Amino acid sequence: MGLRETLLDHQKESLKAKDSARLSVLRLLLSQVKNREIEKGKGSTLTDEEIIETISSMVRKMDESIESFTAGGRADLADKERAEQAILRAYLPEPLSEEAIDRLIAEGIAETKASGPKGMGPLMQWLSPRTKGRADNRIVSQKVKAALEKP
Repeated sequence: MGLRETLLDHQKESLKAKDSARLSVLRLLLSQVKNREIEKGKGSTLTDEEIIETISSMVRKMDESIESFTAGGRADLADKERAEQAILRAYLPEPLSEEAIDRLIAEGIAETKASGPKGMGPLMQWLSPRTKGRADNRIVSQKVKAALEKP
């Protein structure tokens, strides 16, 4: 069963259980998925990876909202956003630990023979499919820069 089917099943379960918070988040997610399918073209359906990208994007936007709400003194809205974000995070793959990211970077450097600033592009290209949806690209990029600057 694909991720889309899982989401639809969980939406039905939430409806039956009268879990309005979870139902609302799943409806929003499924509408985002549908919008991306429409953008993609007639008869297209998103792969599990593309659905994970959609979820990751929503989680990042929620991070920004949480920061804004917190800065604006709206702890109630920030808490609501955090609760919705937790529901979405349940559908993302297990995030990579700092050590796992470092191991992947070391493996990527050995594989791509990357060195210096010019090696960042090929190394990031090698890392991207391995970290997609499991690590923040900004963190990975910072770690790659630091690793390539070492003599």
